[in-house]
Amino acid sequence: MYGQKPPMSSAAFKEFVKPMLSAGDAKILDLVSIDPQPLAPGNEGPSYEENSPLSGSKFIDNWREWERTLRLTIAKHRALKLKRENGAPVEPPILPTDAVAAAVKAVTETETPLEGEILLDKARWSAIDALVGFNYFNSNTIFAYLLKLILLERRESFNTEEGFAEYKSLYASILDRVQSGVSPVGEPK
Repeated sequence: MYGQKPPMSSAAFKEFVKPMLSAGDAKILDLVSIDPQPLAPGNEGPSYEENSPLSGSKFIDNWREWERTLRLTIAKHRALKLKRENGAPVEPPILPTDAVAAAVKAVTETETPLEGEILLDKARWSAIDALVGFNYFNSNTIFAYLLKLILLERRESFNTEEGFAEYKSLYASILDRVQSGVSPVGEPK
């Protein structure tokens, strides 16, 4: 269940199940990530402008599209909130917008970034449950379990004190930049 301590690390789970999977599924296991476009060595960062290459698993491909839509919807919402003329870098796909839109709306109404991150991860958890379906005897169940372990590890890494210290540091940096005549986003005043 979301919020519990992970019963094992995602790395340990991969090592445990790999020998039991087909060669193809074992390769797909290495593609499981909460990032819809995990970085290849040397890449600067994902833009999410295009769909990820097909993984060989319909579940993983659907997951990646859901997460990509979530990230693009958040980017669009942030651009609108900041009144950016150019908006989000890419328009989010039309589907699956229902759960994504609800998650983004809930996140924007939270009091703290930590609450927002927890709500996003709960939405991710629900999406995994919806995407995996009810056939519990296939590799998708293993991929879904691995995604959930990754989310539990992520949740466990949240540290309120460190997060607040980082927030104060960023806020002080923004104030310093404003006082020196540079806007917080690096554009001239």
